[in-house]
Amino acid sequence: MQSSRQIAETATFQSFANCYLREVNSGVPVMHRTLSGPVDCIEWSMPRQQIVLRVEITSSSLCGPQHFGRVWCRGVPDSNWRQIELMSALHNLVHETYRQVEEGHVDALRGFELELLMRVLDSYQQTSLYIDKGLPTPATGGGFIEAEQSLVFGHWLHPTPKSRQGMTFWQQESYAPELRGQFKLHYFAVKTGHVRHASARPAAAHEIVRSLVSANGENLSIGDDEYLLPMHPLQAEALLLDPEVRALQQDGLLRHLGPAGSLFTATSSVRTVYSADENWMLKFSLPVRITNSVRLNRRQELEAGVAMAKLIDRIGFAERSQNFRIIRDPAYITLDMPGRSESGFEVILRENPFAGSKGRGVITVAALTADPLPGEPSRLERIIRAIAARDGEPLPDVCLAWFRHYLTCAVEPLIQLYDDHGVALEAHQQNSLLDIGAGYPSVSYYRDNQGFYLSERYRSLLVGHVPETETIASLYFAESEIRDRFAYYLIVNQVFSVISRMGHDGLCDEGQLLRLLRAHLERCASKMTGAGRDFARHVLDLPTIASKANLTTRLFDVDELQSDNAPTLYRPVPNPLRAPAALTIPRTSHAIAS
Repeated sequence: MQSSRQIAETATFQSFANCYLREVNSGVPVMHRTLSGPVDCIEWSMPRQQIVLRVEITSSSLCGPQHFGRVWCRGVPDSNWRQIELMSALHNLVHETYRQVEEGHVDALRGFELELLMRVLDSYQQTSLYIDKGLPTPATGGGFIEAEQSLVFGHWLHPTPKSRQGMTFWQQESYAPELRGQFKLHYFAVKTGHVRHASARPAAAHEIVRSLVSANGENLSIGDDEYLLPMHPLQAEALLLDPEVRALQQDGLLRHLGPAGSLFTATSSVRTVYSADENWMLKFSLPVRITNSVRLNRRQELEAGVAMAKLIDRIGFAERSQNFRIIRDPAYITLDMPGRSESGFEVILRENPFAGSKGRGVITVAALTADPLPGEPSRLERIIRAIAARDGEPLPDVCLAWFRHYLTCAVEPLIQLYDDHGVALEAHQQNSLLDIGAGYPSVSYYRDNQGFYLSERYRSLLVGHVPETETIASLYFAESEIRDRFAYYLIVNQVFSVISRMGHDGLCDEGQLLRLLRAHLERCASKMTGAGRDFARHVLDLPTIASKANLTTRLFDVDELQSDNAPTLYRPVPNPLRAPAALTIPRTSHAIAS
């Protein structure tokens, strides 16, 4: 049985090596001879270090992550291979990456290299901790918050998926979603003249906040000229150390009232918190650098959430879409501070459709497709096998039927929304949830006010519904840019993760699933007439598809949410939907596990 350290090392290497494979060097497929026979490998030459690496592929994928096993190394011109540890090989990959970037600036790049290594090790340590303390996946599939807190490995297309700079080991017990801690929010009383708020709902934002406390029978003492501001405990601690915040306290404009109200717990994003007892989730800024960025609520995101809630209401989206729903962020509240675009007190109020037991059977796609612990089935495999046993149907048939249901509720409605209204969504696997309470997907959900892309082509239509969309920075995009981002988030990040998961689990041939996806997109293109049609054709016809360059971002220690000079975040990679396996039906059927 593998230790948590060994499992974490394998996961850490796999995440980094897959990014290296996509963004730095695609390597050469080779066979490596071992005492037990030849094994499939990827070979990477590293001329700056005078070595060659061979990495065993234990399970391959046409469109998702490769699964890696052992690593061998030899010097140049030495012909003798020796097996090395995964973390040693990872260090070689990091070192070679920086030597390839710009040989004339080795000293300047060394700081970036050490920063990246530190984050890799931080991600590894967090993963090991979460494996040690993790709870088993419920046999029945669980529900919303359990799935949110089950992601011990993180995103496969990120070189440091569990890196969290700024959260200490003792804070993890309360605030890391994987450790399932609970905590009360901290509250501040603020003079009303210093509060900015907005709401697309009948209740004002400050009334919603007050209900979070009063529903528990608690009566925080505030004056008629004060509003309550809730805050994540970590952010509250950071704000109380801010000299300008202290000055506001001394002037009597701001009072820290301490913890109150319901117990909340972190969702997968860390900074959005959930309570089964409340009808609202809250999204905070946090003084923590999570993967690429310090997580801050920007003013334009607050305004976008309210504007988009109005738009979704006014176009009658909920009435027309029975199998796809957008979880809205219809209100915000914050403290205005002179000279600052954001004060740090920004709070986004998100509707909570999963209060009480309503979240049972609703699971994020990221949890469904995550790698399981060694020797265990993935969550998606458990579900599909349970359906097959329940209905007495062959496993391959159930797998294909499940995928069709998934495309119907999680893919087609998003393309239709883009076609009808020019609204594209950043529907990556963590922002997308499925209701699988009945086994097959029946309803999908989208969340995140950071992820709306409005098409310039539809500007007059959208401004007619919600005039304020025109004044919100970075809400409208050129259609060519939307197509790339939408293709990455919806297809590469989300749909391909489902396909590769089924392939790695031996449930279905990836080529067959890619052909199903092609057929589905062809149907979308044939019945749509606007941006959705163009998007479907873009994904179907081009030899490349956009992929996010998370390793490139990390190489230069860029905070992608704050930098205006970030390297290109999206780059073309070969499109699996144009691969032979997706375009032709094999003459002989592939073996499918039973």
